[in-house]
Amino acid sequence: MDESVALAPDLALLAALRRTGNLTAAAAVVGIPQPTASRRLAALARRLGGPVTAPAGRGIRLTRAGTLLAEAAERALTAVETGVRQAREEIEPERGHVVLGFLHLLGRSLVPRLVRDFRAVRPHTRFSLVQGSRQQMVDSLAAGDLDLALVAPPPDEPAFASAALEQQPLLLSVPAGHRLAGAAKVHVADLAGESFVQLEHGYGMRQITDDLCAAAGFTPRVAFEGQESDTVRGLVAAGLGVALLPRFEPGAPAGVVEVPIDPPVTRTIGLVWSADAPLTPAVRAFRDHVVAQA
Repeated sequence: MDESVALAPDLALLAALRRTGNLTAAAAVVGIPQPTASRRLAALARRLGGPVTAPAGRGIRLTRAGTLLAEAAERALTAVETGVRQAREEIEPERGHVVLGFLHLLGRSLVPRLVRDFRAVRPHTRFSLVQGSRQQMVDSLAAGDLDLALVAPPPDEPAFASAALEQQPLLLSVPAGHRLAGAAKVHVADLAGESFVQLEHGYGMRQITDDLCAAAGFTPRVAFEGQESDTVRGLVAAGLGVALLPRFEPGAPAGVVEVPIDPPVTRTIGLVWSADAPLTPAVRAFRDHVVAQA
């Protein structure tokens, strides 16, 4: 028997152990008793000719060899899961599952609208929705954890394919009593002495703001960082700084004034998918639906 075939039944256990860091939890994930899991790991070690786990306090940890095998197992299991989804959707093309990642801000209106309109024509499609920073979405897409991602801006890398959906204007958000609150427009260079409220590194808006300030000849003085634009706006409303953000719909929240930037600044919102991984019928149909809205 080929060695990889012989090892296959225990790979899911090893992958679960890497994710959970606990043998009892890993056994529960794969649906076997803990003693059975221990015996399987011991048998796996004998077959490999070396240990895949080592004691760690009252628990265990993966050895370097075990980690390498677990990482390979996770990649293989992701491919198998994709294959199972493709097979099921080939049999029942109207029923499928789409794992969609998106930036927090896009969950306010864009994502609900796209999903609602698609479900109007394919009501049996199931969605798993994942929010996070731009970098988190790109990393998850590369790892195969997402089918599609809505990010801004789309990554310019050969591993990904993308379609631009819209150009979203960016405005300066300032506290209601700020010196620029009544301005008709503002130049980025005028903000050199301001305290900024920023999203954390890894968010597209953070990179855009840093790049705009650098082009204007200064480094922004960051007073506070957050992970959601609503939090950033709340800090602006409290008078703790200014921020560059997309327009708030339907209108700026209490305590915040949005001022146009001159020259105008926009960011590109795009739908992204893996350039190489095959798309299931449901994912392909949703991608085509979203691109048609552009």
